[in-house]
Amino acid sequence: MYKVVLVDDHSLLRNGLANLIDSYDNFKVLFEADNGKDFINQLDTNNLPDVVLMDITMPEMDGFATAAWIKEHHPKIKVLALSMMDDDYSIIKMLKSGARGYVVKNTKAKELLEALNEIVEKGFYFNEQISNKIAHSVYSPSDKTTENNGLMTLTNKETEFLVLACSEKSYKEIAESMFISPRTVDTYRDSLFQKLNIKTRVGLVMFAIKTGLVKL
Repeated sequence: MYKVVLVDDHSLLRNGLANLIDSYDNFKVLFEADNGKDFINQLDTNNLPDVVLMDITMPEMDGFATAAWIKEHHPKIKVLALSMMDDDYSIIKMLKSGARGYVVKNTKAKELLEALNEIVEKGFYFNEQISNKIAHSVYSPSDKTTENNGLMTLTNKETEFLVLACSEKSYKEIAESMFISPRTVDTYRDSLFQKLNIKTRVGLVMFAIKTGLVKL
């Protein structure tokens, strides 16, 4: 029986999730918390959860800060983000903060169960916002020759752009940091997409993490 903690400031949604998770055969809710600070205050180091199912937008201590705290103090606990937000910024920042999975709040009960099972058995879970293939390549050991060869084909400016793309900066802010025009940023992005056979900014982040260019 795997233990789950729910961290969300919307009590009605949280209570509904608790009832749903308790109905699953192999999961039980250990406790519920309103935000990150409430979670830390309730956490018993002698009875740690296996999974923390956590919202991002919360008062006092949000999901980014809470995931980072868990990563630092209890890295064996797996964080599964459950959010209404599905933008690149939120996904990238949660991954960098330590989340091992990301699902949106309109997820069906069947997919939530799949997500919980995957994260405890394989160590990660992502829905269509991040392909499982890319996520698996990041979190599983594999031959890095192909990826490293891809990294070697990049110019210095493309590499600089790739590192900045892994931050929370917008493309406009990246252009300002590099002292180039937004159109040139688009050129670097499109060049990376073509060279690395990647279609999204999240995919670029995953590539950079796997090759060691940036670290979670």
